[in-house]
Amino acid sequence: MPLGSRVPGRTWTIRLTGHHDHSARVSCTTAGCRMPDRSKDVRALRAFAAEHVRAHARLATPRPNAACACGGAGCRHHQARALCSGRTLLVLIHNPAVGEVWTLAEICEACAPLITHARIVARAASPAETRRPERVPEPRSAAPAAPAVTGGPGVPVLFSSPEAAGGATDPAGPRQGRRPRRGGRGNRAGGGRY
Repeated sequence: MPLGSRVPGRTWTIRLTGHHDHSARVSCTTAGCRMPDRSKDVRALRAFAAEHVRAHARLATPRPNAACACGGAGCRHHQARALCSGRTLLVLIHNPAVGEVWTLAEICEACAPLITHARIVARAASPAETRRPERVPEPRSAAPAAPAVTGGPGVPVLFSSPEAAGGATDPAGPRQGRRPRRGGRGNRAGGGRY
């Protein structure tokens, strides 16, 4: 594949489909995905579908050379016209009012803000991020380098305490993380001291 060429943007659609007998089934556009059998436990199927989308989102890394899947589909995910441009994003489209279809797609930065009920899950690495950082030369000085100063046995100066450097521990034992909450509801309306 030539350098700089675009590949089609990927789209995954997970759908919860109801039937006349009050049962439902979950389907995914990826052929290799295993789905549960048709069931009347719609709540469990909805939870499975949401977790299945999360699994696809964790496994799919947006590709920097992917073309916008929205633009490839005639920008059907949004009403306003846009010229596809910018970095590739992995976007989850899910309307909570409908709640039966989850779409995960590689979409460009220009289309993503125009899509209602969309959330950016991940961003493709820009070409600047994928390059190795250039080595910064160390400043030259006339004075020779001073030996490292330590703040005690084996404790470098850059740490504020021996514990941070892995040295001695506090004889009183480990400290508690947080203080317990007092009564009241904090600073919410209707409670607390604020």
